[in-house]
Amino acid sequence: MNAVTKVDENATKLEMDSPADQVSMTAAPQAQPLPAKAKRRPSNRFVWMFALPVLLAVGGGYVWVTGGRYQETENANLRQARVSIAADAAGRIVKVDVNDNQSVKKGDELFTIDPAPYRIALAQAEAAVAGARLNVEQLRAAYNQAMSQERVASSEVDYLQSQFDRATDLSKKGISAMSSLDQARNDLDKARQEQSASEQGIVSAKAALGGNPDIETDQHPTVLAALAARDKAAYDLAQTTVRAPADGVVYQASSFKIGQFVGTGTPLFALVETGDTWIDANFKETQLTHMKPGQKAEVVLDTYPGRTFEATVQAIGAGTGAEFSLLPAQNATGNWVKVTQRIPVRIKLTDDDAKLALRTGMSATVSVDTGVSRGLPSVFGHAVAAE
Repeated sequence: MNAVTKVDENATKLEMDSPADQVSMTAAPQAQPLPAKAKRRPSNRFVWMFALPVLLAVGGGYVWVTGGRYQETENANLRQARVSIAADAAGRIVKVDVNDNQSVKKGDELFTIDPAPYRIALAQAEAAVAGARLNVEQLRAAYNQAMSQERVASSEVDYLQSQFDRATDLSKKGISAMSSLDQARNDLDKARQEQSASEQGIVSAKAALGGNPDIETDQHPTVLAALAARDKAAYDLAQTTVRAPADGVVYQASSFKIGQFVGTGTPLFALVETGDTWIDANFKETQLTHMKPGQKAEVVLDTYPGRTFEATVQAIGAGTGAEFSLLPAQNATGNWVKVTQRIPVRIKLTDDDAKLALRTGMSATVSVDTGVSRGLPSVFGHAVAAE
């Protein structure tokens, strides 16, 4: 047993002393000693876990305290005045000078109604004026005639009065008969009646002249009425040509054609005025605490996102939209739920850029500088005005 064991150990030693094993042992790296274990520093994780919420709370509090000065809403739309174009005279359209969505200037011709009937009416009115003037001259002549008749009647009364006096003297002396005295008295009474009638004729002729015999012809009431009728006819003739009341864009005129008969006051199409532009911004009622007319505002239209329009608060609505709706809300019910209401605010644009095509109904975002931030005192019911 010992001999066998010794033979095995020698064989193993010979195998390990082979050249390959010697090379392998030579190439193997030498094991390095482990460095001493470094001392671990205390972790900052717990410090950041405490500091980060504090920093966020402080930052959020600062933003809240210094905020509230600018009130903003996206519930806003651009508005432009819209005028319904209608004819003041009835008739058939003979000329159309505009198309749908065409830009026009104030005073440009829009369309023309057949003027022939109105020219005839104007000629008749002018003839009526001439007739009224002739009638006044006739009344003046009648007044002069009445004056002449009154003078003749007065002279006749004077003559017959003298004849009556003479007949009276002769009758007292017994020279003439009583019949001659009676005849003279009758002639005198008749002349006096004619004189009274002539005086009434003067009054009547004077009244026909408006109480003033020296009145100017064109100041006579009859002539004034005829002149007014002539001016009305001339006005109706002028209304056969309809012109643009302001600068704007013609809208909804695609079906307006020549040959169409229109009535007085019937809306035909619309004119959107481009010279009168404003913004209707619907702010929450909680945003109006410090908002008032005259404050500065900024407007951004969705059509021009890269441009900011300067504006001013012009007016704040008289009530909420629900208050002026067709069917106002009935809050005196058992299922009432409080909802924040919105009040319209009119924003007047101060920029004037004719190159931009502003169209009514465009969506906008409005920011109003109220000049008042929340501030720390707001917690106690007061606000801080920004400098």
